[in-house]
Amino acid sequence: MNYLVAVLPDRIQAEAAYLALEKEGINSTILGRGYKTADEFGLIDPKDQAKKQAKLMATWLIPFGFFAGFTFSLITGLDTFAWAGEVGNHIVGGLLGAASGAMGGVFVGGGVGLLVGGGDALPYRNRLDAGKYLVAVQGSETLTRQATKILRQFDPENIQGYADTNTVY
Repeated sequence: MNYLVAVLPDRIQAEAAYLALEKEGINSTILGRGYKTADEFGLIDPKDQAKKQAKLMATWLIPFGFFAGFTFSLITGLDTFAWAGEVGNHIVGGLLGAASGAMGGVFVGGGVGLLVGGGDALPYRNRLDAGKYLVAVQGSETLTRQATKILRQFDPENIQGYADTNTVY
């Protein structure tokens, strides 16, 4: 399945593009104020995905980090925190390992993407928030090529095609 997304500056152009596509027998969707939202269409919010992935990674890395820190302190016999005593030293080592696991969960799990953003969904969401409209077409490669020719007539701000590589045939 292929996707084509065109960004149009206003509702009138989006509707005209939609009607031109419909006239050629191409089904499309308008996203914007008064039409489908990004969530309804399925544009994934990258921040939600990053949060979910970071939590998933932290679920595994925090306990592993605690165990690794505790074990490292036990094996090496370091007396880094004399005030904590022998058992307290191992527990503090475990807590430091858990903190390292939490950091790993954030960095590896997508926390960096949460901070700086990522993917194409965010720019599209930003354009929708700015009052622009998106016209999206999904179908075969031939269909999206035909839709590209039609949409170019409306001088879109941006037009981008995507191929869904996860489709199983």
